[in-house]
Amino acid sequence: MAIRWGSYKVGPFHDELMLKAGKPRAYSFELCEHLKSLTDKELTRLKAASDSTIHVMGITFRVYHQEEGSIDRAWPFDLVPRLIDKKEWEVVERGLKQRVKALNLFIDDLYNDQKIIKDGVFPASLLKKSKNFLEECRGVHPPHGIWAHICGSDLVRDNEGQIYVLEDNLRVPSGVSYMLENRQVMKRVLPEMFEQYNILPVDDYPSQLYDMLVEMSPRQIEEPEIVVLTPGIYNSAYFEHAYLAQQMGAELVQGDDLVVGKDDCVYMRTIRGLERVDVIYRRIDDWFIDPEAFNPDSVLGVPGLIRAWKAGNVALANAPGSGVADDKVVYAFVPQIIQYYLGEEAILPNVPTYKCNNKKEREYVLENIADMVVKPANESGGYGMLIGPHAKPKEHEKFRRLIKKDPRNYVAQPMLILSTAPTMVGNRVAPRHLDLRPFILSGKDIKVTAGGLTRVALVEGSTVVNSSQGGGSKDTWIVDMEES
Repeated sequence: MAIRWGSYKVGPFHDELMLKAGKPRAYSFELCEHLKSLTDKELTRLKAASDSTIHVMGITFRVYHQEEGSIDRAWPFDLVPRLIDKKEWEVVERGLKQRVKALNLFIDDLYNDQKIIKDGVFPASLLKKSKNFLEECRGVHPPHGIWAHICGSDLVRDNEGQIYVLEDNLRVPSGVSYMLENRQVMKRVLPEMFEQYNILPVDDYPSQLYDMLVEMSPRQIEEPEIVVLTPGIYNSAYFEHAYLAQQMGAELVQGDDLVVGKDDCVYMRTIRGLERVDVIYRRIDDWFIDPEAFNPDSVLGVPGLIRAWKAGNVALANAPGSGVADDKVVYAFVPQIIQYYLGEEAILPNVPTYKCNNKKEREYVLENIADMVVKPANESGGYGMLIGPHAKPKEHEKFRRLIKKDPRNYVAQPMLILSTAPTMVGNRVAPRHLDLRPFILSGKDIKVTAGGLTRVALVEGSTVVNSSQGGGSKDTWIVDMEES
């Protein structure tokens, strides 16, 4: 037998599947027993089957290297899924809905009355120095008051088993296509497990996304024209753009496929002539979507798009300017934001966060930087950050200088000991650290995916889960034990 759970080392971490060596958690017992029954030959066959499926389905992501340029790679997929009990997930789901509801109220307030600033809950100085607050969006009220229609919040669990929100991704969150494809691969590779377990589905996400986009249409017609706006084939998430467009039956377009008319409406160039567009699911950053309003050198966007959006003639998801809440300094205020707008305590806690623009907190960070994770306010993908315990004194000193030079741009957090899960290493399993990105859709109603994209650090001891930096992924099963 290839997998022997008795020799699996849980270590000092909370493990998602195992209580201790040889003892699975109640909801993972059947899975662990099945994996234990497989021979080396069968495991090799399953790994080959998953690799073949990924190749046939064309699931890739793009990595950028200074030396080699961009490279398309097969999606790194792990055979052992991550399981979460439905009862626990229901609490997480309520917490995510609460969080995104409050954040949308916050964004709408910032671009209009700014009551939260007037009431002294959120500092005006932070907004003044926000790189993602767009003056062009002042006075806009999108349909249903929703700015961040699609949100991907990153969740982590510490060694005590507590789930935290690590960050909110409200600009152009990515990864949902990989969540969907992971499920398809697992159904082909381990179909018997879908008979053993009652696993909540994720396959309905494209239809939920489509329905939400339809709700946004400024024209109340039966079939509004919906398009997915992509920067093009060289973008790292192009596979996802094409996949979601295909799944929704929407057109995949680039900036030069669209034009804004004299009537401030958006039209798509087709072989039949110009056709009006009602809703744009844009996968281009704010600064590049409209050279008239933002970066005049952009060739990715559509001149006049912001004008059309402000006139109410086209809907944009996510709305421009929603990134004002996708700021790690704003993240530190989310519990207060929830309390202010909803009158509720946060269901899901933040990781304790030190704001470097606060003198007392900054001094603490500078003194304890070797034990902390320091993050720039508006970077993503794990770039530009310092992992203090893994860095050298030279890097600590570099970040001290950066913080002193621009304290508004940095926050710091204690180094969390992320949970682990069994991950295939050859034909054996070993613990690897992971996180989870569920996706939240906000329209007339708020819907949360049943699970999300579990990203796993494939390097032993590493906590870097981003695929661009060597991470992989797992299918995420929300299992209903009462009906299994």
